[in-house]
Amino acid sequence: MQSKSFSLNINHKIKPFSKSIKVDSDKSLSIRSFLIGSICENISVAKNVLESEDVFSTINCLKKLGVQIRKESKSYFIHGKGLGSLFAKKNLNLNFGNSGTLARLLIGILSTTPDIEIKIQGDNSLNKRSMEKLIKLMSEFGAEFLPKNKFNFPLKLISTEMPVCINYTAGVSAQLKSAVILAGLNSYGTTEIIEDKKSRDHTENMLIKNPKAIRIKKKRKKLIKIYGKKKLNPININVPGDPSSAAFFTALTLLNKNSKLKIKNVGLNPTRIGFYELLKKHGAKIKFKNIRKNNNEVYGDIYVQSSKIRPIKASKDFYVKTTDEYPILSVIAALTKGTSVFKGIGDLVNKESNRIKEMQKVLKQIGIKSKSTKDQIKIFGKNILMPKNKIIKIPDIKDHRIFQSTSILALVTGTKARMKNFETVFTSAPSFLKILKSLGGKFEIKR
Repeated sequence: MQSKSFSLNINHKIKPFSKSIKVDSDKSLSIRSFLIGSICENISVAKNVLESEDVFSTINCLKKLGVQIRKESKSYFIHGKGLGSLFAKKNLNLNFGNSGTLARLLIGILSTTPDIEIKIQGDNSLNKRSMEKLIKLMSEFGAEFLPKNKFNFPLKLISTEMPVCINYTAGVSAQLKSAVILAGLNSYGTTEIIEDKKSRDHTENMLIKNPKAIRIKKKRKKLIKIYGKKKLNPININVPGDPSSAAFFTALTLLNKNSKLKIKNVGLNPTRIGFYELLKKHGAKIKFKNIRKNNNEVYGDIYVQSSKIRPIKASKDFYVKTTDEYPILSVIAALTKGTSVFKGIGDLVNKESNRIKEMQKVLKQIGIKSKSTKDQIKIFGKNILMPKNKIIKIPDIKDHRIFQSTSILALVTGTKARMKNFETVFTSAPSFLKILKSLGGKFEIKR
């Protein structure tokens, strides 16, 4: 399901608001529910999943691999084929679209699934992203990728007939950790993962009710043991709102005078809320209420009020739980008087775009200076409204977070914005414009 191309123009400052909203469902959990459901026994149920292009890419790929998926009302029923049972005709072409999550996790599953010899690719944006770390990890399990020494799509994947367990020290990437977990599930022996740096744990949470297949020990460092070739129980998940999607509306409220917002039923997994913790440390009026737990995932409501933020100082320790929010944090820093510093952000160069450089380009267009090194950015913020004669122009960069962040910047300051191919936002947040409109945001769609 591909959205038609359109540009978005913003010409007006948003007025104060006091509202209650629901944001789009969590993309990470939605994609994982389909992938993990497909290798479980029997029928798994996923409710309230995100219906976005990245998730539809996931469904389409799984259907090509022989998985039956049906929708009834707001629930998806995934007819699990069991470990090692996904099937592909030789030279089948799998397209991951724009989704790095889908690409890395499904390659994890397929690398140790017998008789897989397929072509793999993504859209133009995903095809430019390096998959070197993933390819090297899956090669340790025994999978082969052709041509040799090529680390970006398109590629040919040939799975291994005799997958062997590996030992892996996980870094900041939850996607690589998840790929190793999923590959390990169908490998012989015990795959061990030591988590050197804490990252998103949705995959572990979704599998944790399978003690024969996965066990986690938490001492000084987290140790994940994956016992290969054990059957997986079906999952039943009700997906909460995406904290990354909620971040944009949180920022809009914080920066817009005399505004209040309640965001209902948002996932508040401790590995995902660095954005909120960081802002609270620097003066933001943000509260979590009505906190519950389901399937080992924490969720609740977020209450936000207009706030006077202090310059943000973010150490490298924040990166793993704030990965997706640095573009919108850059906007907040730009409109906060003083110097904000974000450290440990080197991996942002390999997102949908080089997010460090792209946000610097945006800020430069409104007269905000910044300095970046390989692993850090300093933003020299001003707490003044931008001059009316400024126009922010963004070409087709296929990065939803840059478009969303620029939209918030334009609405808060009254600066005009012109963004080409804005439909990219729908890969993760199909309700973004609808919610902006409900808060009083005005924009023009140009097809």
